Amino acid sequence: MRSEHDLGPGPARREPGRARDWERGRALREFPLHRLLDEDGELVGDAGPQPLADAQVLALYRWMVLNRVLDERMVTLQRQGRIGFYIGSIGEEATVFGTAAGMEPGDWIFPSYREHGAAFLRGLPLVTFLCDLLGNAGDLMKGRQMPCHEAWRAGRYASISSPIATEIPHAVGAAWAARLKGDEMVSLAYFGEGATSAHDFHTGLNFAAVRKIPVVFVCRNNGWAISVPAEKQTAAATIAQKAIAYGMRGERVDGNDLLAVLDATRRARARAAAGEGPTLLECVTYRVEGHSTSDDPRVYRPAELVEPWKKKAPIARVRRYLAARGALDDAAEAALRDALREEVQRALRDAEAFPPKPGIETLFEDVYAEPLRQQREQLEELEAAIAADPRVANPRHSDA
Repeated sequence: MRSEHDLGPGPARREPGRARDWERGRALREFPLHRLLDEDGELVGDAGPQPLADAQVLALYRWMVLNRVLDERMVTLQRQGRIGFYIGSIGEEATVFGTAAGMEPGDWIFPSYREHGAAFLRGLPLVTFLCDLLGNAGDLMKGRQMPCHEAWRAGRYASISSPIATEIPHAVGAAWAARLKGDEMVSLAYFGEGATSAHDFHTGLNFAAVRKIPVVFVCRNNGWAISVPAEKQTAAATIAQKAIAYGMRGERVDGNDLLAVLDATRRARARAAAGEGPTLLECVTYRVEGHSTSDDPRVYRPAELVEPWKKKAPIARVRRYLAARGALDDAAEAALRDALREEVQRALRDAEAFPPKPGIETLFEDVYAEPLRQQREQLEELEAAIAADPRVANPRHSDA
């Protein structure tokens, strides 16, 4: 049974002749879980009297609730067949928003595929995101990506990519290039614990540590790489301890504690900006729903594993914290959720008002700076063929 205080492997195997055996639980002592808020929303540890102004916490809380409302609505849309696929972050909102809020506006974010909230925080309009899910004429990706693979250049939010861990070396390369140019930019790279089994994890972290490249590596340790539990991904008791092998700082954070995640990220970014090199943050959280709408976790995960984590839910924790401080009451909470549901519905109506497909001309864009003569000719031929027979534009439905 996985818990935040027991993530390690079974009893250590003892080999003859070894000078020192690895002690079970040692990594958990050396990498304690950094926490500022407990499950009841009360300040603990080194939090101090007020780690963040109430208005700032309330603003982040609003984003977290919006993200939750959106996730729930999009799962319904996928079940209705209105979108083809969705992957959300239910139960992981504190990790996403705490890390994104801990960076500076000029920093680049390299997402995995659960960090839509980071894009919203950087200014991605909700309508634009929904157009991406629909793949219609408002889609910034021009229908070339599957749903939930958005990018937002204006917010320095790189494109999501399905292959595991590819964003890690991309983040390192971008930060290295920025340093060579003299830009004060720190990269933020997200990945799940399953990505630490991929070669790009080793390549990226090793290179970044050797050259002290300014990167904050954030592992969302949510317990599951689709159907594979964390203990079958690694024999290490923690992900944070892997930082030792690369010669960088590692820290283990309660990923359901918004204030702790924000605090750890700010400190990691400050070290990177000061030339002290990268940091590996392990945010211990839990994926309470399926990996995506294509996954049914009931097949491989008993319900009793999930229930304890629902009590540690990040949104409820922040709500209790704000309520105790008099910054949020039941009436304001209900009004907020009603307003956010209407905001999502309004954005959905606006997104569905776009034409169902990107324009034909977008097939030829973004290949060269200017379309080649052959491309212009091919576009003219395609437009003529569609004009002669509209079914050409919709080959899957010849009777259209």
